[in-house]
Amino acid sequence: MRISTNTLYTAGTTRMSELETSMFKVQQQMSLGKRILTPSDDPIAAAQILELNQSQSMNAQYAVNRQNAKNSLGLEENALQSVTTLLQDVKTLVINAGSGILDNTQRKYIASELSGRYDELISLANAKDGAGNYLFSGYSTSIQPYTKSPDGATYNGDQGQRMLQVGPQRQIALSDTGVALFESNRTGNGTFMTGLSDSNKGSGVISSGGVTDLGAVTGHNYEIRFSDTIPNQFDIVDTTASPEIVVAPAARTYTSGQAIQFEGIQVDITGVPQNGDTFTIEPSKNLSIFSTINDLINLLNTPVTGDAGKANLTKGLSIANEGVDAALDNVLTVRASVGSRLKELDSLDLQGDDRDLQYSQSLLKLQDLDYMKAITDLSKQKMMLEAAQQAFVKTTGMSLFSYIS
Repeated sequence: MRISTNTLYTAGTTRMSELETSMFKVQQQMSLGKRILTPSDDPIAAAQILELNQSQSMNAQYAVNRQNAKNSLGLEENALQSVTTLLQDVKTLVINAGSGILDNTQRKYIASELSGRYDELISLANAKDGAGNYLFSGYSTSIQPYTKSPDGATYNGDQGQRMLQVGPQRQIALSDTGVALFESNRTGNGTFMTGLSDSNKGSGVISSGGVTDLGAVTGHNYEIRFSDTIPNQFDIVDTTASPEIVVAPAARTYTSGQAIQFEGIQVDITGVPQNGDTFTIEPSKNLSIFSTINDLINLLNTPVTGDAGKANLTKGLSIANEGVDAALDNVLTVRASVGSRLKELDSLDLQGDDRDLQYSQSLLKLQDLDYMKAITDLSKQKMMLEAAQQAFVKTTGMSLFSYIS
């Protein structure tokens, strides 16, 4: 078969170009330290590498999110620690205000100090993070959560709890709302609360009471009404019922400190109630700590006169003490939740580090270059290229004229 000179040159050039390309590819692999330069080198491995890179990138973003969550929860914990200290100071002032040696002027001094604590609590409830966002306003981070009102403070935020994705299948709350922190304090003993009428004239004071049979508690409002005409005789009236019902037995006889039991409820009254005095029992409700402190300030600023005034002061201080205790318990519960979330974030950090290590090891196996094999391939291809070049020179140098003498 006859082979033209053009065919020889084309074939030789093509082969040397292929060998140079192969050698250049190996040099690139060695330079980058990667076995796969383009998806065509290993389509299956290339797809796995892409998936691993995406997973690793998401894992890195989760780590950033966890750090942001730690920063936010750390700010909340600092604010709640200050709130805890403040409420403990308020409780001390409540106890001091109950001292029998204080007069009206001295109680006003305590009220003035409580006013300062009240303003400080408002400030803590309106705490911000480093970006100027309010911590306790829910989703409405640009709206100041609390503003003063005549009966305490008004909440302006919402009920939303901001969440952040901190793991493949985990979202965590960045903060808590002002409602959860400052307005979810159960009054009284948590089931019912007691009080006395403003029109009382005697020195009788009703206790906070307790529950003897939760299943028997109706959730109704009651009044303990002392007879207008018969001393030390009272009825318990269910005022929720229509018409009102006297709880049997009727016409009970009063003894100071003696337990009064009915429909799963137990209370006692001490002191000397007068004819016509009334004591109230109603279901517990959620009360803002701001309202509790505001009511306490008003109570201490009110002059105490007579037995009824002393009884009102004693009961008011008891209600305030219960309110502060409930607020403290609530804040400590939220602080425990914050601590639990911070601990979980630390655990998620360790899991994230483990995942990142696994991703890196998998990527190494898939795409890292075997340098020993690459050096061998490069040497082989270099030798093949040199051989092809020499063969090309000799082949193209052959001519019929070389055999004509």
